[in-house]
Amino acid sequence: MVYETGNRTIDDAVARVLDGDQIDRTDAIALLAQPVDDLAAAADTVRATLGDGTVDACSIVNAKAGNCAEDCGFCAQSAHFDTGIETHGFLDPEEILAAAKRAEADGAQRFGIVVAEKGVSKERRPEEWADVLRAVRLVRDETDVEIDASLGLLTQAEADILADEGLNHYNHNIETSPRYFDEIVSTHSFEDRLKTLRRAKNAGMDLCAGVILGMGETPADRVDAALELRKIGVSSLPVNILNPIEGTPLGDRESAAISKTDLIKTIAVYRLLHPTARVRLTGGREVNLAEDEQHWPFEAGADGLLTGDYLTTGGQDAATDIEVIEDAGLAPNTAVNEFDPERVKANANRDGADAAIESRADD
Repeated sequence: MVYETGNRTIDDAVARVLDGDQIDRTDAIALLAQPVDDLAAAADTVRATLGDGTVDACSIVNAKAGNCAEDCGFCAQSAHFDTGIETHGFLDPEEILAAAKRAEADGAQRFGIVVAEKGVSKERRPEEWADVLRAVRLVRDETDVEIDASLGLLTQAEADILADEGLNHYNHNIETSPRYFDEIVSTHSFEDRLKTLRRAKNAGMDLCAGVILGMGETPADRVDAALELRKIGVSSLPVNILNPIEGTPLGDRESAAISKTDLIKTIAVYRLLHPTARVRLTGGREVNLAEDEQHWPFEAGADGLLTGDYLTTGGQDAATDIEVIEDAGLAPNTAVNEFDPERVKANANRDGADAAIESRADD
């Protein structure tokens, strides 16, 4: 296939990617300097050629909230910062199952069990570990969603057990480049994160690992983070955009330190660096993009999103996300649970009408 914009830098990169070759760091940094419209259209062509024309949705539950000993500078759940969030221990596995069933009904293809801590530990917290496994089994046996989990650092033995229990994907974001990581986190290293990703992959799980944009990193840092993820091999690359939380070291700004243009360019370059992965728009998108702008990333190569609420902040409902997907000319992925997008939208309209009736009744 020949793709031509008349921009040699872009055209050469697209041709190589579609021929099965890889672009390198120099190419990626040069691409970030190209006009956004040309770059977005080129990345969308790669997605359309190598992808399936759908947007994959995942959903998460905050299975253990707050009091985390790590000092990640963006995180409301760190015990190092006073952010005023509600905290709780590991949820009853039945509550996690109920959340998974709600996510499935809303069309999520994947469901993630997330904890706030350095790592679940089979040895140090055996009761919690047993609850994690029970939750995985319940979601595995009683829903059709693929099971994801973000449980912090893992030993190889723990990764092997999780894979044997049917955990499909392991999420462990690297957040930023190796160079910039120490500016954001001091209580563990970039290499610690890579070790866990390697262990999860060795156990047979697919990897979901990505970044947070707008924390003060350079464009080169954004490229370097994506290259690290390419080295290790990810099937899903979540792209978070900083949502500044009051009380955290990065909470003193109104929005992420990245322009909308640079955000779209970065997503497009991530598509060219990861031509067959799900490039997934996740946390912070509602804060940094208006609802009528959220289709832009999906016209620049993105083909995944996180729907519903995040860990400590509210997100968008599934019906609105389906409309964003359709605005981009794409369709929701129905490969796993074959949900009906029109039913999801109709239910949202009904719920909104019911809420309005209740509000009037209270007046």
